[in-house]
Amino acid sequence: MDVMDRIRGIVEGHPIVLFMKGTPQFPMCGFSSRAAQALAACDAQYHHVNVLEDPEVRAHLPRFANWPTFPQLFINGELIGGCDITLELHQQGELARMLAEAVRA
Repeated sequence: MDVMDRIRGIVEGHPIVLFMKGTPQFPMCGFSSRAAQALAACDAQYHHVNVLEDPEVRAHLPRFANWPTFPQLFINGELIGGCDITLELHQQGELARMLAEAVRA
């Protein structure tokens, strides 16, 4: 399977996906850590992909999403953004609402 098809399958197969460096329990960069913490603060159940363990996904996800950095948060197949946007949405109270709607959809 083509890597772009694999990425599409991951994004479309889970309501909430965080592509990150490391795992939520052991993040390997500060940005990934803060994004995972924001999701945890919202009690989100989400799928994560450790891009450090999959070099193909790491290399091609920026082209797929048209977003150059990690982490990348997708909700209902749509790129929400990286760490800064995720934290801003959390601080505004919007992230919890978006996550709850994704689970209901």
